[in-house]
Amino acid sequence: MIGFVGLSHLGIVSSLAAAAKGFEVVALDARPGLAAGLGRGELPVLEPGLGALFATHGNRMRFTDDFTLLGGCKVIVLSLDIVTDDANRSDLSGLHTLARQAAQQAPRGATLVVLSQVPPGFTRRLSSELEPVLQNGGLHLYYQVETLVFGEAVKRALEPERFIVGCADPALPLPQAYAAWLAAYGCPVLPMRYESAELSKISINVMLAATLSATNSLAEICENVGADWAEIAPALRLDRRIGPHAYLSAGLGIAGGNIERDLVTLSALAEQYGAEGTVPRAFLQHSRYRRDWVLRALHAAVLSKQASPVMAIWGLAYKPNTHSTKNSPALALVAALRDFKLRLYDPQAHLESAPPNVELAESALAACDGADALVVMTPWDEFSAIATDGLKGRLRRNIVIDPWGIWRHRDLTGEGFQYFSLGRPPR
Repeated sequence: MIGFVGLSHLGIVSSLAAAAKGFEVVALDARPGLAAGLGRGELPVLEPGLGALFATHGNRMRFTDDFTLLGGCKVIVLSLDIVTDDANRSDLSGLHTLARQAAQQAPRGATLVVLSQVPPGFTRRLSSELEPVLQNGGLHLYYQVETLVFGEAVKRALEPERFIVGCADPALPLPQAYAAWLAAYGCPVLPMRYESAELSKISINVMLAATLSATNSLAEICENVGADWAEIAPALRLDRRIGPHAYLSAGLGIAGGNIERDLVTLSALAEQYGAEGTVPRAFLQHSRYRRDWVLRALHAAVLSKQASPVMAIWGLAYKPNTHSTKNSPALALVAALRDFKLRLYDPQAHLESAPPNVELAESALAACDGADALVVMTPWDEFSAIATDGLKGRLRRNIVIDPWGIWRHRDLTGEGFQYFSLGRPPR
């Protein structure tokens, strides 16, 4: 039996994936009502395929707020999402509390696994803090790199590329129960030092940030010289040094929580140890510049030419297939346009409180009624399925700012629209 402690996004998806692999699971969270609601099938996170996974394998799950039930678990996974503040600094206090509680209830010889994302040095410090409990109970402590990607979490949890495991001593074999759980996924297992595993997660995100930043820089050049980034990206994918799976889609900087958090962590580590930290700081600076692409396009097309315009905004989530708005470019845009009337619609994400200048529309097309420009901030499939003919007669001016290019394969200019998209000149 496997226990998962901390039922936030990471814990819910990871525990259901373990059940799907045939394991009996204790899924624990002490927050009032959360475990009971999950037991009734009330899923508080949006992920494609999550409801079906629960319907098929939920019978192997026991949702609870009772820590004593961990006494029957040979593997206990700390799976709490780590919250960050407005400066993307991690708050690890909740994880410390869960680790102490779980260690006290773990059966003799059990394995504790930190799945939450932590900075280098955390797991070794935690091992020292818990040393009396770990030694007395014959407990093992490991760190494992999580694979959570919002909107793709179920697929990645069921079919991980690899498991990166941080160990006190990588030369020793993994405990039998822990090794059996990992083996059920049929992917490579890479054991290494605690600190190497912790830094590997940051390294992955920094490499992704490098690709994102280079892509966005080149896409901006395309917008100014008459090139089209969508034509260039396929050529790069055929270069084996870059590869077919490289992230080469132009975007509005780095959204979500994890990559910016890791860049902030890396910058802080560089400062702490006297290392050179220009690269992560440059990525952050470039991301914040690129985030404002829509605002610059709006200024050129609307704000500099018309008094008191109304803007329709489609999308608040930082990307499709999630309700998360962490570091969402849409929220930054709403804040920047506080002096203008906005009409917003998103099929899943919501504002906690709408400012006075914001009207929440009941549908995507309703948001366009009387607007001078349409801005697509999240490329939901629902939006790309809308025929552009339906926009005419609703918009007062046929201006479409579509950074993601959901309609890039249509000739909107020929249909009478001013059309702005990332990575190619305005049309």
